[in-house]
Amino acid sequence: MANNTSNSNNYVVPQAKAAMEQFKMEAANEVGVTLNKGYNGDLTSRQAGSIGGQMVNLI
Repeated sequence: MANNTSNSNNYVVPQAKAAMEQFKMEAANEVGVTLNKGYNGDLTSRQAGSIGGQMVNLI
């Protein structure tokens, strides 16, 4: 049996990384969460979830 070591955090199209970062920043702005470039580990679960939820709603 093959070991599937793929990570869901990898981009299928690596060139899309910048566009996804911009999308994340826009979604955060819409829900009133301030994101910094780089590390954002100080966000609460509620804040991080609201950003992800907004991103999914916009798709």
